[in-house]
Amino acid sequence: MKIEFFFDFGSPAAYLAWTQLHRLEEAGEVTLRPFLLGGVFKATGNASPVMIPAKGKWMTEDMRRWAKRYGVPLRFAEGFPLNTILPMRAAAALEGDERFPAYVKAVYEAMFGRGENISDPNVISPALEGAGLDSRAILAMAEDQAVKDRLKANTEEAVSRGAFGAPTFFVGDRMHFGNDRIDWVIEDAKGR
Repeated sequence: MKIEFFFDFGSPAAYLAWTQLHRLEEAGEVTLRPFLLGGVFKATGNASPVMIPAKGKWMTEDMRRWAKRYGVPLRFAEGFPLNTILPMRAAAALEGDERFPAYVKAVYEAMFGRGENISDPNVISPALEGAGLDSRAILAMAEDQAVKDRLKANTEEAVSRGAFGAPTFFVGDRMHFGNDRIDWVIEDAKGR
């Protein structure tokens, strides 16, 4: 069964879910779908949990507990949350390309593995080069209007299907939200 995984690099919950991609892939074919979390928030009237101090503090600790459970690093860049428009446009440019998985891995490892500011081209470029990717070519692709339109279309599609945050998963027409729902995504994919 096909699992669609809508994500934005700015979401620590989406990062944590991505670290469990191997589990999802055992249940079905996973398609990573980049979208703009800020666009989703704007369209749905939602906001980042870090905008509410008590909720942000709780969420940060909860994310750390999940990282410990998964055995993965979780570091936040100074100034978090970050503007992820550049890396998300580049993700949209590579969606469906054979370089896409390596790109996503390089950006997530920089963003939450090392706590780097991936919104800065001078920071994301070395991360991509370190993964064997041509950062200059990829970041140039992010400026193409067709790529910008694709990312906007992905965002609008997710919202029209019910998304209000990240990560959002779809198994057929059934939506699941959040890193803590991975088991439900897996059960749904295996049961259909």
